[in-house]
Amino acid sequence: MSAAAVVRWLRGERLRASGPAPQRLLVASFAALIALGTLLLLHPAATPAERPIGVVDALFTATSATCVTGLVVRDTGTEFTLFGQLVILALIQLGGLGIMTLSLVILAALGGRFSPISRTILTQTLAGAGLWEDFWPLLKLVVRFTFTVEALGTLALFVRWEPELGPARAAYAAVFHAVSAFSNAGFSIFRDNLTAWRGDGWVNLVIVSLIVLGGLGYLTVYEVLAWLRRARRLSLHSQLALSTSAVLILAGAALIFLLELGSSFANFSWGERLWASLFQSVTSRTAGFNTVDIGRLAPATLAVIMLLMFIGGSPGSCAGGVKTTTFGVLVVTAWTRLRHRTHVNLFRRTLGPKTVADTLSITLAGLAVVTAGVFLLLMFQQIVAGVAQTHALFLEYLFETISALGTVGLSTGATPALAPVSRLLVTFLMFLGRLGPLTVAAALARRDELGDWRYPEEEVMVG
Repeated sequence: MSAAAVVRWLRGERLRASGPAPQRLLVASFAALIALGTLLLLHPAATPAERPIGVVDALFTATSATCVTGLVVRDTGTEFTLFGQLVILALIQLGGLGIMTLSLVILAALGGRFSPISRTILTQTLAGAGLWEDFWPLLKLVVRFTFTVEALGTLALFVRWEPELGPARAAYAAVFHAVSAFSNAGFSIFRDNLTAWRGDGWVNLVIVSLIVLGGLGYLTVYEVLAWLRRARRLSLHSQLALSTSAVLILAGAALIFLLELGSSFANFSWGERLWASLFQSVTSRTAGFNTVDIGRLAPATLAVIMLLMFIGGSPGSCAGGVKTTTFGVLVVTAWTRLRHRTHVNLFRRTLGPKTVADTLSITLAGLAVVTAGVFLLLMFQQIVAGVAQTHALFLEYLFETISALGTVGLSTGATPALAPVSRLLVTFLMFLGRLGPLTVAAALARRDELGDWRYPEEEVMVG
């Protein structure tokens, strides 16, 4: 959408239906920002003179930052200069906020001008239900809430780190990590991420709070604030997002604690065990920070984390994954079918068949991409590294695939060792995960001129 079109829309004029589909505008916006970030990271000022960055690594890093993933092939704190780190920070902020704001403008401007399936895909990807009635309050909330929370997080981290790092270093680290945490990016300028503060309740609580607030979804936050003022009730969307997030955080923390109690947590204090379990449960659903060595975790723990990464955060947030509401509807639908009931009921509301069908579509699309992604990654690595090494690292490659698609950023350590072609594959998975497989598919697909049609119905045996 051109600047002139935006001006006409702001004046109240209706836009023509012609022009690129909104999905294509979203994909193009992300692609343009990634391209700009890649060029800036390739500038000699972005990396130390003795360790210049290649095109593949620059593209990988720019995509990881823009898609707020956090996977790295180069250590952010030592392999990039201050200029390079600021480029990464800007990409994180724009990827989490700027593109979101642009997306909301496009959605509102073209809300009544494109097909119902386009509207469904975009609202599920970006803003959930209710966007069309609350666009301007929601847009104002996105900007105001983001900068307010990031400022408070920066202040809280600065207070803790100033005695240890000094005023200048603490201020920079606080800003970087507050933005990275709220955007659910997981980038850190510390070599060992946040492992030095594994048992520090203040740092853990601040980072966890930023991640949760950034991953709930702007519409949910907007409704919660209105609910606290008794201005409106919580919608079914917000109730499901809040309840599912709470269950996943608590269940994930409990499982990680129990599975690692006699393993990698054996030498931790009880405080470190509790904080590490809670922190990894929260960050696994899309943030990518870590206070423990992910590569040392038990396979069962990695399986729990992969499930959390696949689910991700809530719609309309900086988080990736298939989303908490999708998982919640999927669980309730399965429970309904097991009880031989027809209608899917939740919080004294009945879900429509379209919501259930969309849930299945999103879940199957995610599983299909994971399957294809890990297959291609294994094939590429087998050609480059050999069968023996690929066989030994199957779990690590599966973990990397889900982490990239869920825009999480956690890694068992396999990312830096990936071959260039495999890094390009992971780059594409991060891009696909940030926008959503259905959105990208809709952007690439040609319009069906025949529209929707229906044949005579007939049943088949399933199960």
